[in-house]
Amino acid sequence: MVNWPGWNSKLSRVSALIVAAVLFWVSISMPMELPYQTFFSVVIFSTAMYLRRYTGTLISLIMVMFSVSATSRYIYWRVNYTIDTENLVDLFFALVLILAEIYAWLVLLLGYLQTAWPLRRKPAVLPADTSTWPVVDLFIPTYNEDLAVVKPTVMAAMGIDWPKDKLNIIILDDGRRPEFAEFARTVGVQCFTRADNNHAKAGNINAALKRTNGEFVAIFDCDHMPTRSFLQYTMGWFLVDPKLAMVQTPHHFLSPDPFERNLHTFRHVPNEGELFYGLIQDGNDLWNATFFCGSCAILRRTYLEEIGGIAVETVTEDAHTALKMQRLGYNTAYLALPQAAGLATESLSAHVGQRIRWARGMAQIFRVDNPLLGKGLTFGQRLCYSNAMLHFFYGLPRMVFLLAPISYLFFEVHIIKASAIAIAAYSLPHLLHANLTNSRIQGAHRHSFWAEVYEATLAWYIFRPTMVALINPKLGKFNVTAKGGLVEEEHFDWVISKPYLVMLALNILGFIIGIGRAIWWNSYELDTVLLNMLWTIYNLIILGATLAVATESKQVRRSHRVRAVLNATLRLHNGHSFVCQTEDFSMGGMSLRIPEGFKLEKGEEAMISLYGTNGECLFPAKVIFSKENLLSLQFLNLNLQQQMDLISCTIGRADVWLNWSEERDLDHPLNGLKEIAYHSLRGFIQFGAGLKQYFGKKSA
Repeated sequence: MVNWPGWNSKLSRVSALIVAAVLFWVSISMPMELPYQTFFSVVIFSTAMYLRRYTGTLISLIMVMFSVSATSRYIYWRVNYTIDTENLVDLFFALVLILAEIYAWLVLLLGYLQTAWPLRRKPAVLPADTSTWPVVDLFIPTYNEDLAVVKPTVMAAMGIDWPKDKLNIIILDDGRRPEFAEFARTVGVQCFTRADNNHAKAGNINAALKRTNGEFVAIFDCDHMPTRSFLQYTMGWFLVDPKLAMVQTPHHFLSPDPFERNLHTFRHVPNEGELFYGLIQDGNDLWNATFFCGSCAILRRTYLEEIGGIAVETVTEDAHTALKMQRLGYNTAYLALPQAAGLATESLSAHVGQRIRWARGMAQIFRVDNPLLGKGLTFGQRLCYSNAMLHFFYGLPRMVFLLAPISYLFFEVHIIKASAIAIAAYSLPHLLHANLTNSRIQGAHRHSFWAEVYEATLAWYIFRPTMVALINPKLGKFNVTAKGGLVEEEHFDWVISKPYLVMLALNILGFIIGIGRAIWWNSYELDTVLLNMLWTIYNLIILGATLAVATESKQVRRSHRVRAVLNATLRLHNGHSFVCQTEDFSMGGMSLRIPEGFKLEKGEEAMISLYGTNGECLFPAKVIFSKENLLSLQFLNLNLQQQMDLISCTIGRADVWLNWSEERDLDHPLNGLKEIAYHSLRGFIQFGAGLKQYFGKKSA
C-alpha cells in the first residue's frame, strides 16, 4: 500500500486538522431533540460495541474518539443548557458539580493521550565484550527499616550478573546503626552514613554521590530486591543513546497491599499501582516523559550531577528529578518487565500516608516547577506531567460525586436543570463510552469501577495536603513508608474510616428521605427523585467497598509467601530423592508438590535442591505440614552463603515475575461492577461485626 504523498505537505496536514476540529465541534455542539440525541447515541455506541471485537491500535483510537466526543458533547450540554442562574442556592451546587465534571473530563482526555498508544520499548543488547561495560554504583537507601528487610535486597544486588569490579553496592544508612555497618563488612559491600538527615532520602543519595564516581547510579529502595538480569536488561539503552539520562523499571510487589489483602484480591484483581507501571509509564515513554520513581531505576551520573543531584525542593524528589533532566533536553526510558520485587504497605493507614506524600509532592511541583511553564519540555511532556499532577487533585471532585445527589434529597436543590430523561440521554453515552474504552485500553491493568473505590478510600486524605501545598508549597515534610510490619489481629480501623462513615451516613439518610420524597413530597417529579436515589445507591456500593478496605486482615508472616512453580529436588537422609516442583516459597520456607505415593512425617528433615546460575544449591529443611501430595517445609538455620543462594534461586531469577498475572480474569465492565458490589456487601457485614465488637468492649 502506498501512502498518499499529500500528507508530506504541511498545508495538507494543517487543513486536515482544521477540518477535523470543525467536524468535532459540530459533533459536540449541534443541538438535537431527545429522540434524535438518543438515536445518534445508540448508533455510535453500537458501532463501538461492534469495533471492540477487533484488535489493533487503530480500533482503540477510533473508540477513544467516540468516547471523547460523547463526553465533550455531555459537558457542552451541561455548561450551556443545565445550569440554573436564577436560584443562587441551585447555582452554587450546580457550579460545584459542573467543575468536578470538567475536572473528570480533563483527566479523561489527558489519560487517553497518555495511554492510547504505549511505546512498549524492548531492551537493547549490550556488547559481547564485558570490558566495555561501564561501572555502576548501586545505592540502597535506608532509614528506620529492620536489618531483616534490608538484608535480602543487599544479597539480591550481590547476585546481579555484572562484572564484580564494575559493580559497587553501597548501603546508605541514614539511621547510623552499627549492625548495618557490621553486616556490610560481613558480606563485602560498603555502608555509608552521614552526620545529619537533611532532605531525607534525596539528601542521603546526594551525599553518596559526592563519595562515589561510577559512571551510572542504580537506586533501589531497601525492600526492593533486584533480579540477576537488572543491569543487563537496562544498560543497553544507555550505550545506544548518549543523551539518555534515566531508565525506569516497574515497582513490582510480592506482598499484597491493604486493598488486596483486606479484599482478598491479591493477584486476581490488578492493584492500585499497576495501571501506572503497566500502562501509563509505557505511554509516557512514547512522549519521552518517563517518570523517575525513586527505585528500580538507573541514572547517568553526569546528567544527574548537572541538575544538582536528586531534587530536594519537593517531597516527591523522584518525579521532580526526571522533570529537571527532561527540561535540559535529556531523554528517559521505560522498560516494562519487572526487574525487582518489593514489599507493599502493610496497613491502610501506612498506605494513606504514602499517598498523602505523593499527592503533596505533586502539588508542590505544580507550584514551584509547573511543567506547563518554563523552558525545555515538549508539548507531549507538558501534558503527561500535567495529567500526573492533575490526577492527585481528585480528592474534592470524588467527594462531590459521592455527595452530590443528597443536595436534592436533603434540600430539593436542582443541581442539573433538566429532566431525568434528558440527563440519561446525554450522560449515559458519556459513561458507557468511557467505561467501554477504558476497559479496552486499561483492562489488563485495572478492572472497571475499581478506580472509584481507590479514589473514594483516599479522597478525604488526598484533598487536604494538595490544597495546603497549593497555598504554601513549603509546608509538609517527607515521611518514610513503613515496610515489614505486622497486623496482629483482624480489626476495623475506626480512625482511618471516619470520612467514609460520615459520607456513608449522609447517603443512607439521603436515601431514606428520598423514599419519603418519592411517595409523598415530590411525587410530581418522581423521575428526578428516582435518578438521585439510584445515584445514591451507586455511592453506597462504592462506600461499602471502602468499609471492606478499612477492615484490616491479620498479617503475621514476616516472610511473605510467593506462589511460583520452580523445579526442585527433595533429598531424604536415607539416600532417596525425587523430582518435584514448588508451590510457593519465602525466605523462611517452601511448599512442594511431590509425586503420588511419597509421604513424609511432620518434623522429618530433608534437603531441598534448587537450581540457579551457580548450579545446584542445597538447603536443609524440616517438614511442618503434609497433606496428600503437598509438603510444607521450614528452612533450618541457613548460613550466609545459603541465604544468598536461596535468593539467587528464587527472587533473583530473571523469570520469576513473568507470569504473575496469568491467573487473572479479563476485565469486563459488568463483572467489575459485580466485584465491587460483592466487596461492598462484605464491607457492610464487616462494619456490623466491628460495631458489635466495639460496643461489646464498651459494655465490658
